[in-house]
Order: sequence, then C-alpha cells, then structure tokens
Amino acid sequence: MNTPANFDRIMTSSVPEVDFSSAREMQPYLTEPDQMYVGAPGKHGYLKLRFQLDPDGKSILREIDRRVPLIAQQELYFDREMPEMPCLYILSSGGPNVDGDRYQQDIIVEKDAFAWISTGAATKLATMKFNYSGMIQNIILEEGAYLEFMPEPVFPCAHTRFISDTRLSVHPSATVFYSEIFMGGRKYYKDGEMFDYDILSVCSHGERPDGEELFREKFVIDPNKMNPRLLGVMGDFEIFANVIVMTPPEHARKIYEATPVVLDRKEHIAAGITLLPNDAGLLYKVLGNDSSAVKRMVREFCSIVRMEVKGKPVPEEFPWR
Repeated sequence: MNTPANFDRIMTSSVPEVDFSSAREMQPYLTEPDQMYVGAPGKHGYLKLRFQLDPDGKSILREIDRRVPLIAQQELYFDREMPEMPCLYILSSGGPNVDGDRYQQDIIVEKDAFAWISTGAATKLATMKFNYSGMIQNIILEEGAYLEFMPEPVFPCAHTRFISDTRLSVHPSATVFYSEIFMGGRKYYKDGEMFDYDILSVCSHGERPDGEELFREKFVIDPNKMNPRLLGVMGDFEIFANVIVMTPPEHARKIYEATPVVLDRKEHIAAGITLLPNDAGLLYKVLGNDSSAVKRMVREFCSIVRMEVKGKPVPEEFPWR
C-alpha cells in the first residue's frame, strides 16, 4: 500500500524520556505507583506533528508520529476564513491523566506553513496517590510560520499532581498563539473539589532558533501552602487562562493597542495584557467563573492576533464546543 505523499508516518523512533524528578516542587511525589510503573507502555505518550507548505500554498500535515495513549486525528480544513489551514485535534485513548503518566508533544511548523491545533475534549487530571503526571512540549516555528494552539480546559481533581514544561522556539518572523485554560477543579462533584489538588506546576519559556533565551514564566500552585482564593491570587475567580503570543514587534504593538483591558463585575470576568521582554511578543491573562466566557475571551483575542498577522478573523466557535 502506498503512503500518500503528504502524510508520512514515522513509527520507528524512540520515545523521549520525560522526567521531572529534579523539580523541587515534585520531590514529595516520587513514590512508584502500586499499579503500572512510571512510564509503562500506555502511560508514556508521545506525539510529533510536522506541518509544511505544499507547492499550491496549502499547509499540510507532512509528518505524524504517535504513541498511545496520545492520538492525533488526520487534519481537517473547516476554518471558513482560512480554508487552506489544517485543523487538528489531539485526543487520548487512556482517559484522564493518572499516576505515573508521562507525555511529550513535539510540534514543528516549517517555513511559511500554518496550522490550528486543539484537543477533542477537556483534559482531566485524575486523583493521584503516589506519583504525578508530567508533560513536555516543544513547539518550533520556522521563518514566516503561524500556529494557533488552543486546547480545551484542564480539570484537576482532588489530590492531582501535575507538572508541565513548554518550550517555544520561534523565528523572529513567525507567530505563535499558545493558550492554556486551568479550571479550579470539579465544582459540582460531591461537595466540590475547588482547589483541592496537591500541586500544579506550569512553566513556559520562549527562545529563538539559535537558542537565545527571551523569557520564562513559571507558576507553582500548592493550595496546601497558599490558598488560591486569597486576594491578589485568584480571589473569588475559579478559572485562569494564560495566553502567550510570540510575534514580530510591529505586530505586537498593534495587537496590544487593539486589545482592551476588561473588568466586568456583572459577568464576573477580567482580562489584561502586557508585553513580553526582549521584543518577544505578548502575555494575555483571563480570569472568570464560567468556562464558556473565558474560552470566548481567548478566542476573541486570537481573532485580534490573526487579523493583524493574517488579515482574517477567527470564525465563530461551533455551537457544540
């Protein structure tokens, strides 16, 4: 059977090791689980996606490599404003993240290519008794590339332990829109699990292709040491969205000027924007209590970014999302 020219499958590479045992905040959670060991087959997921521009100016998924439980569907072209842009959903066959899960995602967007990536559903972080769940992401954009990465929210259950590290290697002429949405927990489960997780450690850092470091942001939430509901932390908000936009300075200035600061006490939502150091781009944050409202704010901000960079808006979200 011949493989289509625009869909190369590479299934022989080794799975990279994902290890956060040296992170200080994870030291209390290094016990080997009683069930399947850390990184066992089916618990060590790997996904590699590489997008490329074809001779007709259409962006295609040129390479995909995956290990269970991570799954990536074949690309679709449903964006009405950019019908030449591949849209892809990342799925998991293993259900929620559990004790000892390790994941790595490598996303490469080659010169002048573009893509939109999301997840098929919210990511649930299950209760953990022994170890933790960790993820490494390497997102690489070459000259003139463009990527919108907008996954569904993350739900931490009681006693969740989760750590992630995201490296954004972006050419000065490229643009990446990278977003994360973190729920406070399962609000209506039993008596509620709001901020009942053990640790949430999230690090994102940007660099140039030559390795020049541009910025680093890390937040570690340990509700047992500091209540996230304190004034100046989350207050009475329950949902937090963090968006990083790396883009050329001329775009960043216009996006910054076009993005309003929001403090709507009636709708209980707030949003703000700031510039990243070293002309790297922008940092946008949203707080709210309703996931649909927070997702809408992130999507509207993405539309401002796309209008500036690509001259086209983000279409309305599908009603079932």
